[in-house]
Amino acid sequence: MSTIKEVLQRYKEDFDLFETPDEKFEYIFDLGKKHTTLPEEEKNDATFIEGCASPAWLVGECRDGKLILRGEGSSEMAKGMLTLLLDIFSDKSPDEILNFNPEELKQLGIVEHLSPVRQQSMEAFLKKVYDYAKECKEKNA
Repeated sequence: MSTIKEVLQRYKEDFDLFETPDEKFEYIFDLGKKHTTLPEEEKNDATFIEGCASPAWLVGECRDGKLILRGEGSSEMAKGMLTLLLDIFSDKSPDEILNFNPEELKQLGIVEHLSPVRQQSMEAFLKKVYDYAKECKEKNA
């Protein structure tokens, strides 16, 4: 199982292949083609990501000491970003997630090209991930 930093490094290498922000966004849209959906009953107030630019939901389950994340976004950008972020954070221990500095996401070379609204959406997603990680850690304490 890869660590957050290993997954981040793999994506950084992918993003480094692209010269322009538009090419990087195309890569994010391509990631969104692998996007999964949630069952309707899991799309509710508890899983809704408050503060996202477009409707998105995130489900977190604590299993065997790991946080398993699943989500769904409604726009092409949300689908791609969710796919990317779920790959980075899902199936990791709560401690690994809580010890991760979100500033490190900037090394991907894409965060600074997101509009302020999209950056706010990413922060809302991260807040929900950290909340789930805290809950998972408390359950395992």
